[in-house]
Amino acid sequence: MPIAIAVTSPDLVLPTPDGQTPDAAVFQPPEAQPLDTAVTQTAILLDQCGYVVTLYPDSLPGPYVRRLHMIRSVLESDRLALLPVALPPLAVGVLARQLRQLSVSDLSPGVLASAARLLAHYIYAGAQLASVARLDRVDVGLATHLGSLLPGARFAVLVNPVPRLSRISGDEAPEGPGFATRLTVARGKALRGDDWVVDTLAPHWRVQGVQETALPAESARWWGTHRAVEFAAAIPDPSVLYQLVSSVRREECHWCGLELIGDRCGFCAGPLPRAAGGPALDPPPRHRLAPAGG
Repeated sequence: MPIAIAVTSPDLVLPTPDGQTPDAAVFQPPEAQPLDTAVTQTAILLDQCGYVVTLYPDSLPGPYVRRLHMIRSVLESDRLALLPVALPPLAVGVLARQLRQLSVSDLSPGVLASAARLLAHYIYAGAQLASVARLDRVDVGLATHLGSLLPGARFAVLVNPVPRLSRISGDEAPEGPGFATRLTVARGKALRGDDWVVDTLAPHWRVQGVQETALPAESARWWGTHRAVEFAAAIPDPSVLYQLVSSVRREECHWCGLELIGDRCGFCAGPLPRAAGGPALDPPPRHRLAPAGG
């Protein structure tokens, strides 16, 4: 059985082109499921798959996060990884899809869990917004804040890998990935000119296809508005993802003994001793990747 990948909402389980990638398991919020039921279902999943790697947006409400940790505590299991991700919800779903693709490979559980931080470097995530008045993910200057109050204002916000905020004007678009990606798009409430992402951004970034899906429920909290078109450009080819992960030096966690990449174990959160050497998790050189549009 492949290692199980879990998320915290059904709208983070994105379809895959091949139709053969395993689905993600979905945890339920505290108000939707009793604790004993959640514990029982998680125990069954661990028995079936051995290990579970759980991704969730860092904006997830506190009670939900505490529920996840409570499940792990009750089970007294070191085989359940809980990984908060500082990416918008749609990008978390895209990252979970990448891990699902890799879950059927020969990567060990510890490497797969710690690969989430590495692969996040290669996701270009952002949104088209009608207002940035409640946006707290990037710096919003006073002039930009006032500009968002004007009728018809539109903003392009890139939060990963480098934050950038600009007002949409003409055919301009923020600088995108220099390697081959596929663009996933999710639309919220009606937004004037909401085709900008597909009509302008996608060609500018030379993506290898566009997939549309529903806007995750958590996105409104993350962006501070329901009027958003969220997007995430990411590497779609599992063989390239596998190459990226395999190119990073592996270490052994001195706490739980699992194999890992980077400087922290995804399962026990134990840090790699400094004596082991090596940077935290610098991504491999991007010139190794196929160029955009290639």
